[in-house]
Amino acid sequence: MAKKTDNLGKTGESIACEYLTNKGYVILRQNWRVKGGEIDVVARAKDKTLVFVEVKTFMGPLASAQELVPEDNITAAKLVKFKRACEMFVAKNQESIDERRGWRIDVVAIEVLPGKQPAIRHYENV
Repeated sequence: MAKKTDNLGKTGESIACEYLTNKGYVILRQNWRVKGGEIDVVARAKDKTLVFVEVKTFMGPLASAQELVPEDNITAAKLVKFKRACEMFVAKNQESIDERRGWRIDVVAIEVLPGKQPAIRHYENV
C-alpha cells in the first residue's frame, strides 16, 4: 500500500519534470535506484551538462504555517548519499557524460497548495 508521502513525491517529481522540460531539459531517467540511494530525475540541460535532480515537495498550508520549506529536508548527509548515487550512475553510464560539460547536482523544491499553482524553486549546482 502506497503511503501518502509516496504519492506526494511522485506528484512533485511530475511537476519537476514538466518544469525542467519547459526550461529545455531532456529527461533521461526517473527514480534511478542503486543500493543505498535513489536519483529522482536524471536530465540533460540545454548546454549538454548531465544533471542529477533531487526533488523535495511539501503540500498544504501546514508546512507554510510552520515556516518550513522543502529545501529544509536537504541535509549534508543526504547530499553525500545522493552524490554517491550520482557517482554510481556515472560509472555505469559513461556514455551519458559530455567530457567538456561534466555533471552537476540540482535541487528542485516544490510547494503545493490546494487551488494554487505550485511554487517551484530551482537550485543549480548544489
